Amino acid sequence: MRAKSPFALLLLSLSLVLRPGFAVNDIDLPDMGSPNDSVLSKAIEEQIGMSIYRNLQSVDAIISDPEVQQYIQSIGLQLASHAQDEGETFQFFVINDRAINAFALPGGYIGVHSGLILTTKTESELAGVMAHEIAHVTQRHISRAVFANRNASIINMATLLGAILLGVATGVGGEAIGGAVMASQGLAIQQQIDFTRANEYEADRVGVSIMNDAGFDPQGMPDYFETMSRLSGMSTRNVPEFLMTHPVTTNRIAETRARAAQYTIKDLPSTTTYSLIKARLFYLTAKRPEIALQYFEARNDDPKTVGSLGVQYGEALSLMGMRRYAEAEKLMENLLISDEQIIMFHSGLAQAQIANGKILQGFRTFEVAMALFPRNVPLTVRYAEALLNTDQPKKAHTVLLELLNAVPPTSEQIRLIALAANAAGDVADSHYYMAEYHAYRGNLSMALMQLQLALDTPGLDPVQESRLRARLLKFESYLPEDQRRAREQQRSPKQQLERK
Repeated sequence: MRAKSPFALLLLSLSLVLRPGFAVNDIDLPDMGSPNDSVLSKAIEEQIGMSIYRNLQSVDAIISDPEVQQYIQSIGLQLASHAQDEGETFQFFVINDRAINAFALPGGYIGVHSGLILTTKTESELAGVMAHEIAHVTQRHISRAVFANRNASIINMATLLGAILLGVATGVGGEAIGGAVMASQGLAIQQQIDFTRANEYEADRVGVSIMNDAGFDPQGMPDYFETMSRLSGMSTRNVPEFLMTHPVTTNRIAETRARAAQYTIKDLPSTTTYSLIKARLFYLTAKRPEIALQYFEARNDDPKTVGSLGVQYGEALSLMGMRRYAEAEKLMENLLISDEQIIMFHSGLAQAQIANGKILQGFRTFEVAMALFPRNVPLTVRYAEALLNTDQPKKAHTVLLELLNAVPPTSEQIRLIALAANAAGDVADSHYYMAEYHAYRGNLSMALMQLQLALDTPGLDPVQESRLRARLLKFESYLPEDQRRAREQQRSPKQQLERK
């Protein structure tokens, strides 16, 4: 029996769903709409999903690479915009795990394992998996499963909802819910609903329609199902985890293919970005850059993949990781010449030039790209990183703040702003942004500690102090009452007076 990934063990270790002990209909919640809503309203689903998502961030389960993040979110939103559920918001992310799996959480949080992306052959296959998970969300399969089993038992459902109502609704999540237990409960619920035949067939049907409307080839869904079926047939010891939560039968593949055939045939090539992200993911998840380089060099010897932009890009990344900067620069330069519309080629060349000692040339490459692609998050983050690495923290701070004011930040952006502020000597701001970073990732105690450090910084002006105290009070309000009282008792008389 093969060893399971840490993420799989999290999914499979707790059998928390549908066990004797507590009836869901004992929970006294107001009816906010449909029967499903009387058990889990959309607001509560969002709170559960946000908490699980931030807990996954807190244990570094999510790949924070800006290029990967932007790609998976853009594909997801392209699909979700055709899901005919205007009231739902979505957050897509990649789990750093070579296991082949994907999952949907309450509230529109959808995770795809890096291993699954790497086993897809086309962008439409990836879109098929994501559309299927989107359908689980839009069809409210979690609420429907809970409502259908309202007379059965869900362990600690009362505690779960109570904790959510105490703290997660405020937007911080994390500690107030109980960390890994919360994540396990949410993922166990997802595992339970995935095993229901009706939900799976409905997710297939709705997902195929979403794919077609979003411009993907609907045949990508049954194509990937067939790939999974073949993989499971090769060895009973290596059944993809996707099949453990999404059982695929011959009938299901046939029905999905027949449904996809109802739409106009689309012979769509995958985008260049898809092949680049696959290459980037392989490099990021390889144990060593040398292993990644061997992989890409082997594909350069394969007539089917020789000369592909994805293979060349993967080679360049691997060479950068091995500090063979001159070779990486040459490859990135050739890639940019081949297609100047690919932002990753601009940033990759600039990074290689700077690493190779051509600092002025590298920043010129960055500045041209910034003018061509303003407010692009990955490009701006890479530019700011280069500024920080070349002792230009104030400029990096300014660049990142401009981006922060233009687009919603990722946790990595917030962390970089904190680093830039610290390097520029703005100590209080550095602690403030680190507090926001930890809060975003669900670590409330670290966020409070950083805010207190910011308040203890000498020379604060009244505006800074007021902002920091307001944020501290806000974060403290998310704590359970006993923890709030304990913090109050630990304060000095002067601190207590300042709070009044």
